[in-house]
Amino acid sequence: MNAAANQIAEALDPTTDLTFRLPNPEDENLSEYEFQQQIDSAWQVCDRFDLQTDIWRGRILRAVRDREKRGGDGRGTGFLNWLRDREITKSQAYSLIELANSADTLLQEGMLEPQAVNNFSKRAFVETAQASPEVQQLVSDAAQRGEQITRREVRQIADEWTAMTSDLLPTELKEKAANNTIPTRYLAPLVKEMEKLPPPHQETLKTEVTLNPDIDTLKQVTAEARYLAKYLEAAVQVQALNNDDLDLEQALEEALRIGCLNATADLVKQASQLEQATAKLYGAWTQINKLAERVYVDSGASTPHLRNLLSHLEPLTSQTLEVQLGDPESPLSHKVRLQLLAADSGDT
Repeated sequence: MNAAANQIAEALDPTTDLTFRLPNPEDENLSEYEFQQQIDSAWQVCDRFDLQTDIWRGRILRAVRDREKRGGDGRGTGFLNWLRDREITKSQAYSLIELANSADTLLQEGMLEPQAVNNFSKRAFVETAQASPEVQQLVSDAAQRGEQITRREVRQIADEWTAMTSDLLPTELKEKAANNTIPTRYLAPLVKEMEKLPPPHQETLKTEVTLNPDIDTLKQVTAEARYLAKYLEAAVQVQALNNDDLDLEQALEEALRIGCLNATADLVKQASQLEQATAKLYGAWTQINKLAERVYVDSGASTPHLRNLLSHLEPLTSQTLEVQLGDPESPLSHKVRLQLLAADSGDT
């Protein structure tokens, strides 16, 4: 056990933290406010111990894994067997190991004193561990000052950092965020969506919020950025749109001009999904025909029920695919027929 581990073990002594009493829910002399305060206090203690326990579980799992690496079969079999005996999945194990690594990093780099871990809720600590180094430092500083850190505080600090440091936001917006005229929670989503776009589109949206740096414009531009990203991502995946006589950018400009960007983005997205589904359908249809042919060859007069099964599957193996949608007894039910041609015929 290293020095940091010893320190945190001493700081998180359960013999003191867990000596609390829950309020009596039937105590009529206890106000609702006092009841909730006592409940919240007890809950925070449990939350801290969840965090502490998971950090130590992660360290234990890491030790077992590393020991297996040194003396095991090289495939991690011993570690997997250890997990299986304790009914722990591999994903759970590595999630806990990642948490332990993050805790040790924050402690060893001096961002946190061991006692300050007590100021985090479990989810807040995990979210801090996944944040950028700059946000980690800001959150750690708040915890060192004795502030209670929940996910809300972590996200608020992350939003503030994004708003103040991103080159995608104009100075006017940063100033309004700094003086709390515009809450930073409206800026971070815009930055995240704009980061997905090529520079020309970023500049267009940046100009738009520069001219109207208010909350309504921010919401509108964030939505536009989201639909733009969806359109651009899906358009390159649609083979039907891979044509020299089609100008995707001009189509996008026209969709923006007439106010149907949302519908156009969804249209292209659905086209992409339809092409993928068609390819998957054709692959499944080809495979079911191969399997049906194999079963037909292997079966015969001695297997009438097996042959009957094949006959019932004919609507799915013929070139005209027929599928019943919905309950056949329902008036809303109907059949769909799709014609599928073999790849060597030149059609798909």
